[in-house]
Amino acid sequence: MEKAVRPEYDGTPGRSVIDKKGAFQRSQSAFRNWVTADGSSGFKAQPGRYHLYVSLACPWAHRTLILRKLKGLDDVISVNVVDWLLNFETGWEFNEKRDGCTPDTVNSVKYLKEVYRKVDPDYNKSVTVPVLWDKQTKTIVNNESSEIIRMLNSEFNDFCKTEEQKQLDFYPENLRKSIEDINEWIYPNINNGVYRAGFARTQEAYDEAVIGLFDALDKVESILSKQRYLVGSSLTEADIRLFVTLVRFDSVYEQHFKCNKKRILDYPNIWPYVRDIYQIPGIAETINMEHIKKHYMMSHRSINQYGIVCIGPDLDFMAPHGRDKKY
Repeated sequence: MEKAVRPEYDGTPGRSVIDKKGAFQRSQSAFRNWVTADGSSGFKAQPGRYHLYVSLACPWAHRTLILRKLKGLDDVISVNVVDWLLNFETGWEFNEKRDGCTPDTVNSVKYLKEVYRKVDPDYNKSVTVPVLWDKQTKTIVNNESSEIIRMLNSEFNDFCKTEEQKQLDFYPENLRKSIEDINEWIYPNINNGVYRAGFARTQEAYDEAVIGLFDALDKVESILSKQRYLVGSSLTEADIRLFVTLVRFDSVYEQHFKCNKKRILDYPNIWPYVRDIYQIPGIAETINMEHIKKHYMMSHRSINQYGIVCIGPDLDFMAPHGRDKKY
C-alpha cells in the first residue's frame, strides 16, 4: 500500500495527509471542550478570561473573528495574530515585525506549537488556528472553529456591547435543521473542496474535488437566485461559514488551487451576495487580503515554487449589491 504523505502544512484543522489515491484528507481537531454561560462545562463565560489565537489568512480562524466582531465581543475576548508566512517545520510563528501580526501577549512564546505543548508536553498532532485559550486554567478549550463560533454566538450574550448585538442569533433554533443541511454539503465540497483541489496529487483526485466544488457552487447560485441568504431572509452561521471561502476565492483559490472553471465574479447571484456580507458593518475589518494572498502563495512552495505573489485581481467589494432591494 502506498504510504500517505503530508502536503505543506497549511494551518487547517486536523492532521492533513495525502491518501494512496493522491487525495487531500483532513482529520479532526484535538481540543473539543466548551465555554458555557452558566459554567456547567467547567469553562464559564467571563469577560477577559478567554483569548483567541488566529491567522488573518486562515478561513477557519476568520469565522471566529467575524462572530467576535458581530456579537460585540472585541473587549471581552482578546486576540493574537500569527505571521502570515507559515514554515512547515516550525509552524505558526508570532512576529510583531509584520504588519497586522502580534506577539503572543498571553503565553509569551515564539511559536504556536509552544502554546499547545503548555497543555500537553508530548503533543504531536497538528498545530492549528483558531485556538480558544482559557487564561484562568491555562489550557486550550477548543481548536475547532465550527464549535468556537457557536460559543461566541450564544454563550457570551451577557457581555455583548449592545442590546442589539446580544439579540443577534446566527444559529436560531427554528433554522437549525436548515443550517445543518446546508453545512453538510458546503463544508466538504466548497470550504474543504478548494483544499482538496489545490493539494491533490493525482488528476483523478483533482477532478473529483473540483467537479464537486463547482457543482456545489452552482447549487449555491440557484439558492441565492430565490432568496437573499442561504436559509432565507436573515444572515446565519451557514452564510458566515461560506463567506470566508468565497471572499478568498478569486484572489487565491481560482489560480493558486486551480479552481478556475469559473470565478465568483462570474456568478450573477453569488458575487452580489459576497458584497452584501462584506458590507455588513464590521465584516471588512476582519479581512486582510495581504495576509491572505501572501500566506497561500508564499507558504505553499510545492504549488508555487518561487513564492511569487500575483498582482490581481482587482475586486470591488464595496460596489452596490442590490440584494437588500431584490429580496
